[in-house]
Amino acid sequence: MSHQSLFISAFVYLLAAVISVPLAKRLGLSSVLGYLVAGMVIGPFGVGLVGEEGQDVLHFAEFGVVLMLFLIGLELQPSLLWRLRWPIVGLGGSQVVLTTLGVFAIGIVLGLSWQMALAVGMALALSSTAIALQSLQEKGTAKTSAGQSAFAVLLFQDISVIPMLAAFPLLATLSPSTDAGHHGDDHHVTSNPIQDWIAHQPGWMSTLLVLASVVLIVLAGRYLFQPVLSIVAKTRVREAFVSLALLLVIGIALLMSMLGVSPALGAFLAGVVLANSEYRHELEADIEPFKGILLGVFFISVGASIDFSLILDNPLVVAGLVTGLMVFKALVLFVLGRFAKLCLDQRILFSFTLAQGSEFAFVLLGFGIAEGVLTGEVAQMVIASVALTMALTPLVLVLEEKVIRPRFGTRESDDREPDAMDEDAPVILAGMGRFGNYIARLLRSQKIEVTVIENDPDHIDFLRRIGMKAFYGDACRHDLLEAAGAEKAKLLIIALDNEEKVNTLVEMARKHFPKLEIMARALSRSHQHELVEAKVDFAIHQHAGSAIELGEVALKRLGFRAHRATRLAKRFSKHDWESVHTLTGVHRDEKQYISRIRERIADLENQFENDRERQATTVDSAWDTERLKEDTTL
Repeated sequence: MSHQSLFISAFVYLLAAVISVPLAKRLGLSSVLGYLVAGMVIGPFGVGLVGEEGQDVLHFAEFGVVLMLFLIGLELQPSLLWRLRWPIVGLGGSQVVLTTLGVFAIGIVLGLSWQMALAVGMALALSSTAIALQSLQEKGTAKTSAGQSAFAVLLFQDISVIPMLAAFPLLATLSPSTDAGHHGDDHHVTSNPIQDWIAHQPGWMSTLLVLASVVLIVLAGRYLFQPVLSIVAKTRVREAFVSLALLLVIGIALLMSMLGVSPALGAFLAGVVLANSEYRHELEADIEPFKGILLGVFFISVGASIDFSLILDNPLVVAGLVTGLMVFKALVLFVLGRFAKLCLDQRILFSFTLAQGSEFAFVLLGFGIAEGVLTGEVAQMVIASVALTMALTPLVLVLEEKVIRPRFGTRESDDREPDAMDEDAPVILAGMGRFGNYIARLLRSQKIEVTVIENDPDHIDFLRRIGMKAFYGDACRHDLLEAAGAEKAKLLIIALDNEEKVNTLVEMARKHFPKLEIMARALSRSHQHELVEAKVDFAIHQHAGSAIELGEVALKRLGFRAHRATRLAKRFSKHDWESVHTLTGVHRDEKQYISRIRERIADLENQFENDRERQATTVDSAWDTERLKEDTTL
């Protein structure tokens, strides 16, 4: 491509972006849809302002996806990623396996060889990370349960690209004919000696190299990136810091590309490693503009790559493939959403968000042609269908937002303005759900005023009808917390049911209201450790009280004297609280954490054994009065 044609292409792409996005927004549509339509218009099958160089631009613009995954990684601390491990493996793994097997079965019915059907199934099991995440962020639904579930599935899909790429050559060796593979050899040319050497290594060596690169990124993130970022930051030259940030991402992308791994996955890993860095926000601010521009060009390139001549020659086939793929994937995701305990409206959003094909499908299908697993005719038909599903996704999400969501309602996203507040109560309670209502009722029974902040409008209306003073709003907002009287209040009790929101509220309250004593509900043991680390004044596991109380009653039903069961429960509760503080410093080191837990369990058992030996039956009987029995027996 000459310098002049490069400038002309850049001008056309940027002009298309400048015109399409404002127009799409004015029409109430997403910017992604605007980009895709602009690509269709300027592409070789539209007015033809850009031509065959579109594929080259597409590969260049894919770097926008890499930058997006890096920024997402910066938002995810390793502890949060560890908590998402079950949704990632369970939900994401189930989606990939079920979709692959379903498409495989349909391919067999349609007359494809089993190798070809399996290859197509793997390619179509993936969803577009760029379109799904961008759409969720634009609509403000990324933090909902559907958004979090979609992210978990997308992350597993990105990881699964690695074994899929490794499986294609194996499928080629099992194919009855490799003519297609010989036909595609011209396309399967490695670009440098390193890639050529890796391509000729056995599978176990490639796997070992990938694992080594992951370890290298983690170690470099901890012991190399941080000092280098610090050195460059001290120069106070922003251009140098921006250059270093881009160098970091491009270097990791190159490393992963050489190993035949998704560069986006490597960038995501680097972002997670740097999530706790003090330079995280500066990295985000510097890279965000590049990500936005490149993602826009990427979406335009996808639109321009849609082969309308192929579609017009086979309209019914393509329509069937597009409709079948989106409906089948949506059904699989809808069923999995039920097992993930998503409510109905969130299951619908989750299903619609991930029903399309993926940009990685282009890579896998092209690789399939080169390896001889797929014929060019089948691959091109599938590629056109995947591109159309990506283009249709923003329209499908508009349907979900404008038509389906208002009908089914949503409890996780509401346009209602927060209530006006001017309160002066000693206690602020954030969250009035199944946990918080017990606290509010207890305090109210003692004539203690409580300002309740809740973000479920339906729940707010109910609380007001039963006489509780509650206000609608997001307690994580500094202005609302201040209006609730945080400057004068004595206690902030956090009873929210979302770990990220709890952590955000703790951080904000500690920063702006340092005199406010904070008590918080921990949603898991690891979350409790995090809250202790954050210097929360009191953090209790949400199930601790009720579980210990039930255990106390169980002891009584098993014949333990009433006062003794109560004393044992109190001692257990105290020991558990001490264990939380003892284990907090090591909870991220799994090996040491498990070892210390075993020590604490043994210590508790020894304490109770010594107590049993010292406890005389006569003393037990002397304490066990009828009044005590009445007071402590349920």
